[in-house]
Amino acid sequence: MQILRYLLPFLAVAIFGATPNAGTLDTIKTKGWLTCGVSQGLPGFSAPDGKGSWVGIDADFCRAVAAVALGSAKKVKFRPLSTKEAFTALQFGEIHILSRNVTWTQTRDSALGVNFAGILYYDGQGFMVRRGLGVKSARELNGAAVCVNSGSTTELNLADYFRTHSMKYTPVVFEKSDEVLSAYRAGRCDVFSTDQSGLYAQRLKLPNANDHLILPEIISKEPLGPAVRQGDDQWFNIVRWTLFALVGAEELGISRKNIEALEKETSNPAIRRFVGTEGKAGANLGLDPKWAVRAIKAVGNYEELFEKHLGKDSRLKISRDLNRLWNKGGLHYAPPIR
Repeated sequence: MQILRYLLPFLAVAIFGATPNAGTLDTIKTKGWLTCGVSQGLPGFSAPDGKGSWVGIDADFCRAVAAVALGSAKKVKFRPLSTKEAFTALQFGEIHILSRNVTWTQTRDSALGVNFAGILYYDGQGFMVRRGLGVKSARELNGAAVCVNSGSTTELNLADYFRTHSMKYTPVVFEKSDEVLSAYRAGRCDVFSTDQSGLYAQRLKLPNANDHLILPEIISKEPLGPAVRQGDDQWFNIVRWTLFALVGAEELGISRKNIEALEKETSNPAIRRFVGTEGKAGANLGLDPKWAVRAIKAVGNYEELFEKHLGKDSRLKISRDLNRLWNKGGLHYAPPIR
């Protein structure tokens, strides 16, 4: 059964070919909403709040896409998915976009029949341990029991790391993130390994968060970003350029606070193209001229999103580091709208 579940995305590609979701924009317009695949509850990225509303940078990205494509950030239905379920749900059309802190890899981008629209968050895999163990480095983990998600890049990276350093470990594997955390909390393993941002988020769920240490080593590249099915270039372009609009707005100094004023009056040609007062960017996507404006009004630019959900204004207090703009020491870079 586990083998069958792993093979389902590959079988879907074989059955449906490369064009299973042509006309996604028309489909969601007919339905009146888009369905967004998210995590099963990862603070800062996608998790239900006290009122049951999904919050986080991944969830808000889907709201931005809904605002761009459907005119309202409210026209989103969220579906929580495990890593194993996520790509199958996307391939079989159960969701229209996957925005779920999943890593962009060659296999996923080719053999699974999906396209990654870009990188929303630059991450890397790390380790969390109890301070009482006295461990200060991942190189001290020889012989440890490590809790990890099954069917994830995390599980594969873990094997590579211990093999590379001639170390032994015992994997303690679960499908759902909450099961992994529960096992770690119950002492069934010595170490919890996942993306470092995820460790900061999961640590908040522990009774005494300060009793747990996130080790300094980063053992992998984990570019996290939204994905769509292959075969619908228009939908792929809409999702990709929504991401570029969030980053580009920060580069141009466009925010939720000033975008209405910039719509009315600006002499900057790049901003005029962004807000749709000149150029044909919207028409090129099959949208109206105000597509990017709606994204910013709905969720803000990338800086606003990051600081609200992950950075200084959040409980996680994660430094932007690699997630800064390219001209501020980071990796985020948006192609020009022209």
